[in-house]
Amino acid sequence: MLEYNSSILKKAHAFTMCLFLLFASSCKEEEKYINNPISNLEVNYKHQLQLCIAYLDSLSNTNNSEKKVEFYVLARNKFKAIEPILSFVDKNNYKSLNQPNILKVEEEDATDIKKNKPFGFQVIEEQLFEGDLSEEELNQNITKTESRLRLIENNIQLQLKDYHILWLIRDEIIRVALTGITGFDSPVFERSLDEAKINYEAIQAILEVYKINFSDKELFKSWEAEITKTIEALNTDFNSLDRYSFIKNHTHKQLKLILETKADWKTNFPFELAFKNDVTSLFSNETFNIDFFSDYKAENSGNSDIVKLGNQLFNDKRLSINNDMSCATCHHSDKAFADGLKTFPKQIRNTPTLNYSALQQSYFYDGRAGSLEGQVAAVVKNKNEFHSDLETMKKAVESDSSYVNAFRTYYKGKVNYNSIRNAIATYIRSLSPFNSKFDNNINDLEQTLTDNEKNGFNLFMGKAKCATCHFAPLFNGTVPPNYNESEFELLGVPKDTLNPTEVDTDLGRYDLFKTEERKHFFKTPTVRNVAKTAPYMHNGVYMTLEQVIEFYNNGGGSGLGIVLEFQTLPSDSLNLTENEIKDIISFMNGLTDNNP
Repeated sequence: MLEYNSSILKKAHAFTMCLFLLFASSCKEEEKYINNPISNLEVNYKHQLQLCIAYLDSLSNTNNSEKKVEFYVLARNKFKAIEPILSFVDKNNYKSLNQPNILKVEEEDATDIKKNKPFGFQVIEEQLFEGDLSEEELNQNITKTESRLRLIENNIQLQLKDYHILWLIRDEIIRVALTGITGFDSPVFERSLDEAKINYEAIQAILEVYKINFSDKELFKSWEAEITKTIEALNTDFNSLDRYSFIKNHTHKQLKLILETKADWKTNFPFELAFKNDVTSLFSNETFNIDFFSDYKAENSGNSDIVKLGNQLFNDKRLSINNDMSCATCHHSDKAFADGLKTFPKQIRNTPTLNYSALQQSYFYDGRAGSLEGQVAAVVKNKNEFHSDLETMKKAVESDSSYVNAFRTYYKGKVNYNSIRNAIATYIRSLSPFNSKFDNNINDLEQTLTDNEKNGFNLFMGKAKCATCHFAPLFNGTVPPNYNESEFELLGVPKDTLNPTEVDTDLGRYDLFKTEERKHFFKTPTVRNVAKTAPYMHNGVYMTLEQVIEFYNNGGGSGLGIVLEFQTLPSDSLNLTENEIKDIISFMNGLTDNNP
């Protein structure tokens, strides 16, 4: 059993004395405390935070390598215990403390580029595992992590309403399902399932604090029973967890319990975040609040008349300078709005699918547009695409009386640049049906998923590490559960299959701001409808999914002998068998939408 050092014992003793004084002061004060859940929550939160700091302190003060790992695990466990609250009330500090050991580059514009060396728990974990860093480097990271936690401790003042509590519980349930059980933030020790159990224990502790809110005591018991079953389901090894059943039978059930609790507590969600307020499934066209992903006003989303108008504009070649190209020229509906080409003539990059493109935070492979409307404008101006301008496009629309009447009706005014772009974007936002074979099965609409397809999903979400970049349910790089950021990765994609040891010459994100550390970085696209969107990668280098998975299985560019300092894809082999690769492909083929 792990021995506590004197610092931990002193902190634990001090905390115990505080609780004794608090509860023993008077019956009146005790009643006030018990009936004030937020105060109780804050005391518990602070206690876990203090123990986390104490374990980190112990980690930095021992020279025994085994003890270092033990103290790290204890500190990490306490961090996971405070995760539901910390990640909700202080998102930026949470991200900093839980970021991967990859240089963080923030590019607001060419005059505001920040390069931040990572620190926090994942960095410590990797440093402990590698064991080749100096004691000084390790302790510097521990000290910085500890200092950030102390800053948080010194500024604790929880001001949470009842709906905030339900939101943060919902966030944690979704975080566990979409990143926790994938190994996303425990890439070395692979303690993801143990940490997920701690997350659920933390949720149970929060619900216990708010037990007084439940008028339906059976509902509270349902929560207790469900969390107990969930923790039991997590009592397995990383590669054996049935993630499909976990999400279908536990995550979705808990989302329904959230809504039942909301009704029982007689509270309301005042607005919607990334998820719709009545979400009960992660794999539905009723899962996401699509307006969260848009800078434009919400009233147009879902307007079927504007979707039809946008569809007409999408297919209208008159919007290009020579009347020879429309959006549909490159984005074919029968190919999931890709084009089946390695690269379209005069383009250097493969044409991506438009399905689910609305559910991300940046556009184009290099992320140069911040909205679908911005993407439309860029296509209009591109000399190798529409080769036009917004004024010419506006005149083309104004020349058609049916368009003019439609814009007057739906946009309450004349045709303008913004309304045209918004109409096209509104159509694109309608292309997220979530009606694939996989979606229908995990939502119990049909029972047709094969064992191979289910195993493929479990591999995708587990051993194969696919879901640590292609996050379910969108299977793109927009990070759940907050969906504020779309990730960019450096994979080391080769120039072509004839020169597999030579990296592709396209510098990707680098071309925007000339940040050296962003060379060859590209946005992570969705793998939904991937069966229809060959060839693959930003340059269309691979014709088959087998080639793509082989590339990942061998460690990306590093496995081909391409040496890139900032490659984000782990260089270790995934050790996937031939049958496992077939199962993963079977699963991905099951992500093909049943479009009308």
